[in-house]
Amino acid sequence: MHREVRKRPAVEPTSALFSRDGADPSPQKRPGSIISGSTLVLLRALSAVPWMISLFTSRGSIAEEYGISVGDANIVVGIGIGFEGVWMLMLLVLCWLVWRGGDRARMLVLFGATLSILSTAVTYFAAGAQLAVKTTLLTLALDILILLALSSRDARTWSRGKRRDRRRRRRAAAAALRS
Repeated sequence: MHREVRKRPAVEPTSALFSRDGADPSPQKRPGSIISGSTLVLLRALSAVPWMISLFTSRGSIAEEYGISVGDANIVVGIGIGFEGVWMLMLLVLCWLVWRGGDRARMLVLFGATLSILSTAVTYFAAGAQLAVKTTLLTLALDILILLALSSRDARTWSRGKRRDRRRRRRAAAAALRS
């Protein structure tokens, strides 16, 4: 009854990383990495709310710092909050798709988290931006945890297996319609 888990070697050839998974292509049980990754994506989407509140409350200081009128600052802040709202909705949709087993959604989340980490690093090192606990450090930590959770071998195997299952069902339905 007890299944022995084979550990991954510390160093393995690149060809082994890109080869087809030898394990069960579509395990029925959702792996913990997908559960935790989806939860982290949900938390990442919800972490946009403090950022939007922080941006909204700093309208006056934005106007003073950049020497623009309060009306122009309100427009700039509105655009920023709008973009962040769209980003939050997109993350919520991707969270749902990752939960359902979407491999492309998982890859998009990994790509987005990577871009977010890189943009935080660039703004910190090049522009000297402050890292605030309420906003930047929270989203940075969540992005790093998302990368760790969704890049695991279990998450990859399960997501790819789900995609193959959907493809097989579509082909079977199309064949049934033709006959």
